[in-house]
This record gives sequence, structure tokens and C-alpha cells, in this order.
Amino acid sequence: MKERYYSLDVFRGATVAFMILVNNQAGPSYDPLEHAPWHGLTPTDMVFPFFLFAVGNALSFVMPRLQQMEAPLVWGKIFKRTALIFLIGFILNWFPFLRWDHDHLVLRGWTFTNDQGVVVGVRVMSVLGRIALCYLFGALAVYLGGFRGSLVISILLLLGWWGLCYTLGAPGDPYSLQGYFGTAVDKWLFGAEHLYHGEGVAFDPEGVPSTMAAIVQVIFGYYTGWYIQKKGKTPSMLRDLFLAAVGLLVVGYVWNLAFPINKKIWTSSFVLATTGYAILLLILLIYLIEFRQWKGWGTRFFDVFGKNPLFIFVLSGAFPRLIALIRIPVGPGTDGLPKYQAPLPWFYQHICKPITGDPKNASLLYAIVLVFLYWLVGYILDKRKVYIRV
Repeated sequence: MKERYYSLDVFRGATVAFMILVNNQAGPSYDPLEHAPWHGLTPTDMVFPFFLFAVGNALSFVMPRLQQMEAPLVWGKIFKRTALIFLIGFILNWFPFLRWDHDHLVLRGWTFTNDQGVVVGVRVMSVLGRIALCYLFGALAVYLGGFRGSLVISILLLLGWWGLCYTLGAPGDPYSLQGYFGTAVDKWLFGAEHLYHGEGVAFDPEGVPSTMAAIVQVIFGYYTGWYIQKKGKTPSMLRDLFLAAVGLLVVGYVWNLAFPINKKIWTSSFVLATTGYAILLLILLIYLIEFRQWKGWGTRFFDVFGKNPLFIFVLSGAFPRLIALIRIPVGPGTDGLPKYQAPLPWFYQHICKPITGDPKNASLLYAIVLVFLYWLVGYILDKRKVYIRV
């Protein structure tokens, strides 16, 4: 009978909670809650790879059952789950399918011209889209390749991604925003208007090419979960994983000298470094929770997020978009016409700012309130034993 690892649930839940916290900064925020401008690594940069690592952990508990099933059923389950997660991410990008055009609500089309006269469109890739693709290829690598095969695949993916970025990128500056080759691929696949524009230009940090290295995060997460189950709750398991984490960090930071740690193009050094940190955090939680039995309000808080991680993440993305259709009058604008504000920005401006008196503290308070709001939803679902799976 397999041992239960409550620490894995807490790890997954804490990752979701922190993801919501950093994604909901309403104004200027503290540096650890910001992504690195380009090269580099902040705590915020580690959230997404930790989530992919957790996907691999969960896969390690499911794979033994899959390996006992007929191959067509396994392929069907993997592809069905991939398609559903990808579709949910795509629909979330389009949601709520309406937008304000001056004083009228109109359908948000596949492409449209915004108030600044710029043609924009629905983004195709997403966080969930990347999770779906990484799950697909990570699961297939483990299912078809076994331990040695998936390890070889991981090495080839990491080295291959470095080679592609270096040889196809701009000569002399292949790892910069302008020199990165993957943007041209994503533009060819989807069109510039359907990419992320958060960098001021069409560039997608969850684009198709850089997913190549991110797949390895799921595979490493899988084998970490597999090893934890194999060794059991023993000091040698903690020691071995600690040494593996240190090894990954050393190789990652040495590789950083040639292939900089960069979340936005998901470099191979970024994969190794963030996996090393993920393992260190996980074994710390295992030690505290499984060995020392430190279970209390903190672990229960994060466990709620870990019970319905996908649903709570989708809710945290859908709710602000939906409520933004509501407009609160806040006085006349400079043109004499009524000026409106959506409820959440209003809450930040008129509640959080006056309470804290500092924009960064106000942004943090705003995000914390939303984290607790989504926790409450998750808590209600957990009390009712409702667990939404895909």
C-alpha cells in the first residue's frame, strides 16, 4: 500500500497560492513579486516551473495505473486531458467574450481594433496551454521511454534547446528579446496579434518553441515523485534528493555563464536551477510535515489550494475578467464624459491605497485579499468534498 504524502499536496497548494499572489499585483510591487526584467531569477520566476514540477509529481502517482492499461486507453486519456487543459486556457484568454467599446458592450472578436487604434486578438498560448503540452510530452516520454529513455530525452531537449537558441538566434545576441528566434516561429504559427504583448512587442513567454525545455520540468518532477515513493519516508531519501538538488543547482548556475537563466525564453539553465530549488523546498516540507508532523493552520490553508488547483487557478483568471464588465462611475473625465472604473481597480484605489498609504503595500494587500477570496471558494468545495478534475 502506497504511503500518503501530505507534503506534496501542500507543495502544490502553496505554488497555486503564490501564483495567484504574484498574478494579482494591482500596482507597483516589491521586487520579489516581480519577474526578472529578462535574464535572472526572482521568487516569482520560480512559480510556474514549480507548478510544472508538481504536475510531474502527480503523474508519478498515476503512471503505475496507466502502465497496467491497454495502450489505446492510455493514449486516449493523455490526449483527452491535454486537449481539455489547452482548451480551457484558450477559452480563458477569450473570456468573457465581451468588451466595452465606448458606451456599448460588444462581442470580443477573434481580432479587433482597441481604443488606441491597434489591432489585437485573442492570445492562443497560455499558462494552461503550456501545462497541457508539457504534460502531454512529459507523460509520453515516461510512458514510452521508461527511466533511461526519458532521461535521454530530457538531456537531448535541454541541449537541443540551447543549440537552437544559439544557432538560430541573432548573431552575437541570440538570447535577447530582439535576438530570440522563437518569436518568429510563434508569429508564423499564430500571427503577431495573437501573441502576448506584455513586453511592449509581440513576444510570447509561453510560446511553442520554448515549451521544448519546459517539458523536462514535468519529467524531473515525475522522477522526484517516483523516487520519494520508492524510498519511502526515510532519511536516505531526503539525503539523496538534497544531493540531486545541489547538483542541479551547480550545473544550472555554471550553465548560466553560457546560456543565461531566463524564464521568458525558458532556458535550459533555468530548468535545472528551478528544479533544484523545487526539490529543496519539497524535501523541506517532507521533513517538516512527514517527519516532524508539523501540521496546522498553515498546512491546512495551502492544502485547500492543492485539492482543486486547476479550478482555483482558472477562477482566479476568470473572475477579474468577468467583474471588469461592471463599471462604477467615478466622476467626469477630461473630455467631460462620464468616467468609469471596474470594481477591482476601484477596490485598489479607494480601499487598499487609503488603508496602507503606500502603493506597494496597497498592491500587496489587494493581492492577499484575492488569495483569501479564492481560498474561501476552495474551502467551501473541500468541505463539500467537491474536487474538480480534468
